Amino acid sequence: MAPYQFIERPSPFNTSNGKTLPIFAVTPAHIETGAIDPIALDWARKAGFKAESGAVLLIPSRDGHLGGALFGLGKNPSEAPFLAGKLARALPAAKWHIETAPLTANRLALGFGLGSYRFERYKAGQAEAPTLLIPADADATDVKRQLAGVFLARDLINTPTNDMGPEALEAAFRALGSHYKADVSVISGDALLTQNFPLVHTVGRAGAEAPRLLEMRWGKKGHRKVTLVGKGVCFDTGGLDIKPASSMLLMKKDMGGAANVMGLALMIMDAKLKVDLRVIVPVVENSISSNAFRPGDIYRSRKGLTVQIDNTDAEGRLILADALAYADEEATDLVIDMATLTGAARVALGPDLPPFFTDDEELARDLTEASLSIDDPLWRMPLYMGYDKDISTRIADLTNAPSGGMAGSITAALFLKRFMGNAKSWVHFDIFGWAQSERPHSPIGGEAQAIRALYHHIGRMAR
Repeated sequence: MAPYQFIERPSPFNTSNGKTLPIFAVTPAHIETGAIDPIALDWARKAGFKAESGAVLLIPSRDGHLGGALFGLGKNPSEAPFLAGKLARALPAAKWHIETAPLTANRLALGFGLGSYRFERYKAGQAEAPTLLIPADADATDVKRQLAGVFLARDLINTPTNDMGPEALEAAFRALGSHYKADVSVISGDALLTQNFPLVHTVGRAGAEAPRLLEMRWGKKGHRKVTLVGKGVCFDTGGLDIKPASSMLLMKKDMGGAANVMGLALMIMDAKLKVDLRVIVPVVENSISSNAFRPGDIYRSRKGLTVQIDNTDAEGRLILADALAYADEEATDLVIDMATLTGAARVALGPDLPPFFTDDEELARDLTEASLSIDDPLWRMPLYMGYDKDISTRIADLTNAPSGGMAGSITAALFLKRFMGNAKSWVHFDIFGWAQSERPHSPIGGEAQAIRALYHHIGRMAR
């Protein structure tokens, strides 16, 4: 069974046994020493090709047609492991293969695949694209699986809220579950109150589409139990503490946590990892209406802790609080939550380096190792208990928005930690979910962050 696709798109790879054009991936040393195909070397030298990182030079054949391409890796190819993504946008439409490349086959294929991504749902027509023959020593099945997970996350984030509100996100969640024969259940609207998800209901009740809690179960009982929780705010106006227009432009991506855990779930299920998987996604739109929740309101959470609303724009931690409390009611080996939660995390580490928070030292080491081994950047941040006092408030158990504006990503993580306690391990990812500039392996737009490293880690757990 092929991996699930939210948007059907042609494969970036060719499997043709017919003619494919060669790509010579080279460093400046190859040009200087002449250690490549003589015809390609002669053309490179005449054209002044220096093999700078990402440079592409098309090579003619003897009869004047397109004969191949030179691809520059720069002096240190290991510094850009997915540089091959540039080929997917720089080469003309044709079938290609790698003739020489001082890169690992999996990184080469994955880089090309990641760079091939286009979000053209709203564009008239689609330009023909080049395809690559996956190297024989690459794990083609796993490369395609990882691409499917990344592309699902990107597609969901890129889709605007008029087509990706709570109802549409539920439909995508159900389709993913159906593809892998998972059990899916949904609690929606006022049923959230009767089934004790008060904070999810509170945040989403002003939206045109009802708030809901999505749940998916897959795998066998007795295997290591892994629960994924993703923030699903389909659009965030800020509520009554309304955002300025400039801050609202990217708020379709505020369900990036949900999109990423769905992409991770795809990889886990497609690989048939030996885990007992549970996915929980609270889904809302943080809107403004006569019944919107207000600054100063106090609400009781699923866990029983009361929360004072000091800023309606700190809504993500509210819906995650109920979802995490629910996740923690079952004995679990690992709970992972992912959320586009704080601007403070971006100030600290920028858009491309997502922080994670955990008090499990072994898990932190394993995630760091996974990040480095497969080039999926992560950075551990401290759950510094010295700031725990900042999330307390005078007339309720917790505030959702500590005053002072300091250590915002840490205090948000500490807020979430209050709703955990039974799981063997818990880790919180404060992701951005967006690429602000074009990179070899991704265009500007929705982005999957940390899920390849998590897939690698969970795969090792499941052995």
